[in-house]
Amino acid sequence: MAAGLGWALAAALTAPLAACDRGDKPGAPPAEPFKAIDITGADYAKELSLLDTEGKPRTLADFKGKVVVVFFGFTQCPDVCPTTMLELASVKKALGPDGARVQGIFVTIDPERDTPEVLRSYVTNFSPDFVALHGTPQQTQAVAKQFKVFYAKVPGKTEGSYTMDHTAGSYIFDAQGRVRLFTRYGTGPEALQHDLKLLLAQG
Repeated sequence: MAAGLGWALAAALTAPLAACDRGDKPGAPPAEPFKAIDITGADYAKELSLLDTEGKPRTLADFKGKVVVVFFGFTQCPDVCPTTMLELASVKKALGPDGARVQGIFVTIDPERDTPEVLRSYVTNFSPDFVALHGTPQQTQAVAKQFKVFYAKVPGKTEGSYTMDHTAGSYIFDAQGRVRLFTRYGTGPEALQHDLKLLLAQG
C-alpha cells in the first residue's frame, strides 16, 4: 500500500494550484484551510464512467449537487478499505441532515472477484446509499490511470490466491463536480468531517 500511496501523493503535491478557484473574494478573509491535500484545479481525476451494481452506467455528473468521496479498493481488503468506508459512513452520520449531501463511491480494482452482487452487499454494509462501481479489467485500468491510482496483484501464500496492492486514499469532489481534495489513509474521521463541512458550506 505504501508505494502506491507515495506515488499518488507525489502527483497530488505537484498539481497546479496557482490558478485555483477556491471562491475567495478580494478583501475577504482567507478561507479556512483543508486538512487533506488541496488539489483544486488538478488536470486529472476528472472522468469516471463505470457500471453500478444494477448495470447502470454512472458518471460523476450523476452526483452533482453532492460532495462526492471516491475510493478505489477491493472487497477482500483486510484493513484499509473497510476502515476507509467505515470512517466515511460514520462522518455522514455525524453530519446529521447534511450527511445526505455526501455521496460515497467505491470503485473496485478487483473486478475478477468483485461481482455486482458482492459489491452491493459490501457497500450497503457500511451505508445504504453508498454506490459501488465496476468495469472490465481494461476499463478499470483506464479509470485508475485517469485518477493516478496505482494497483497491482500480489501473489498469495497458496497457489492461485492473491491480494491487491493499491493507492490508499480518497478523492473528494465538491457539489459542482470539481475535484478538490486528496485525503490520505489514516488522517482520521475528524479531519474528514472538517473538510466535508467546508465543502458543503460552499454549496
